[in-house]
This record gives sequence, C-alpha cells and structure tokens, in this order.
Amino acid sequence: MAMTPREALFDADDHAPDLPVCDHYCGVEARMRKSLELQAELGPVFDVTLDCEDGAPVGGEAEHAHLCAELVMSAANRHGRVGARVHPVDHPCFAADTETLIGRAGARLAYVMVPKPRGLADVRRACDQIDHLLRVHGHGRPVPVHVLVETHGALREVDTIAAHPRIESVSFGLMDFVSAHRGAIPASAMSAQGQFTHPLVVRAKLEIAAACHGHAKTPSHCVVTEFNDLRALTVAATRAAREFGYTRMWSIHPNQVRTIVEAFAPTAAEVDLAIEIVRAAQAAHWAPIRHLDSLHDRASFRYFWQVLERAHRTGQPLPAEVRQAWFETPAG
Repeated sequence: MAMTPREALFDADDHAPDLPVCDHYCGVEARMRKSLELQAELGPVFDVTLDCEDGAPVGGEAEHAHLCAELVMSAANRHGRVGARVHPVDHPCFAADTETLIGRAGARLAYVMVPKPRGLADVRRACDQIDHLLRVHGHGRPVPVHVLVETHGALREVDTIAAHPRIESVSFGLMDFVSAHRGAIPASAMSAQGQFTHPLVVRAKLEIAAACHGHAKTPSHCVVTEFNDLRALTVAATRAAREFGYTRMWSIHPNQVRTIVEAFAPTAAEVDLAIEIVRAAQAAHWAPIRHLDSLHDRASFRYFWQVLERAHRTGQPLPAEVRQAWFETPAG
C-alpha cells in the first residue's frame, strides 16, 4: 500500500498533535450541554472543555466535577473530543478534580487542562498526579495534559514546559497575565486589538508559540472577550493564525466557534495549490519538482501537506479521491 504524505515526509516524532483549531470553554450546565449539541452538529472541528475551575460554584466544586465526568462519559460526547479544566495544582480542589475526572471519565477524557502553573515544577507535579491516577484506575491510555501559561514563572520556563513529554498543548492566559503586572499593562491590552500591539503581551504570545513549535506541541491562542463583535474576532483569529504562529484558539461563547474555525482554515485557493503540489511530489516519489515556474522540495512539500491537514481538521471540502487516498487510508 502506498505511503501517505505524512508517512513519507515526517518522522514519527516530528509532527504536532492533530488537535481541532478551536477550544471552546463552558462551565454552566446548560451551556455545557448546548456546547455538546453544537459539537455534534458541526463535527469534531472544535473541542469542548468543561470548566471545573471558573465554572464550579464555590462550595459545589465536587458536584460540578462529577457533572463534568458524567458529560464526558455520556452519549452527548459524540466525537470523543471533550476535555476538562481543573483547579490549579496548589488549589485544595485539584486532587479531588483529578480523582473524579480520571476515576470516572479517564477512558474518554480527551485531555486535562491545568491552569496557572508557576513553572515547570508545578507542571511536573500535575502530570505526576494525573499519571498516578491513571495507573490506580487501570486506564491503559495516557490522558494528554494541556497547560495554561499565565504567570511570570511559567513564561520564564515555557520552553522546558513545552518540552515535557506529557504536554500536548500550551495556551496563553491573557487576562491573568495582564493582571499579574499589577497595573503596569493597561486594560486596553486585554482587548481584541490591544493584545496584538502591547509589547509585553506580544512577547509572551511569541515565546509560547515558538516554544511549542520547537517541541512539536500545539500553541493555543487566548480569548477575545468581545464575544458579540465577530468582525473583531475574525481579525484577531486571523492574526493569531497568520502572524503569531498559533494553530488553535480559545472560544468562550458558542457564537465564536464558527468564526474561529473559519479564520484558521486555509482558503480554497491555498487548498487547490497544495493538492497540485503534493500530487506532483508524490508522482515524483518526493524528489524536487517544478510547479508554475517555482522549484519545490521536501521542505515545501511538508508545508503544503500541512495546509491540507489543516483543511481536513477544519472541515473544508476536499476532493473525494484526496480524502480517500490521504486521510481515510489506514497507515501501513
């Protein structure tokens, strides 16, 4: 059987996880259920993260974690792309959150998001606890761990955090990062436009993206709080994807999901060009080719194949023969 472009062009450890481009957060029960309904409608083009941190009422954290575990294991989780955010590792509820989620839903939990690590030590502690619970409860699969960089210490150590073998994705926590500067960064830096211009915020975004790409992990962009301004969201998501190197972005309102997915998707012209070049490369057995008076080799083949993978992840239409040959053929 012929190798797919991924098999021909990439080593096993040279490819970032194939995560959906949008990560939608919800914490209130009605919104969690509606988000799962939306995911069932649109398909696995976005993840749903059930929020045990900000979503849990004070005093009701245990009940909320049980609800999240129930939803992960329910028939409403149609695509197996539902994760959960727990409390920070130094919070009294962290142990109970992880015990409930891993114990009751570890078989289907897509990932655990760990917020507010102060550095690599907190990340290691969280991963060790999650792995301990996976062993205790007899789960044979390692539940991926995502982390939210929003403290000075985590940003200082972001490269080593991204290098940790249990980390699948690193997100940027804009709001807490700005507030950690004790008023030195203005509130305007938390807006859809200002977060792309303030130098300290820009620096943080770029360091996170660079660290993730350096270790084949997925960088996930922060929120846009103006959830009804879809034009501002489109501009922000497009800049995150096209200028800042992010391959995933947070949504905090169902209205944002489609806009983020569309912004991260390649254009029809980009998809058409990628198909032409990858087909020609495969016909040449991955030797250098000439296409429209431009030379291409394995480096550009990888780029254009990644365009097609992004099209597939975002639900863009692909010719049936492309889907069947490159995305539906079992490896081997």
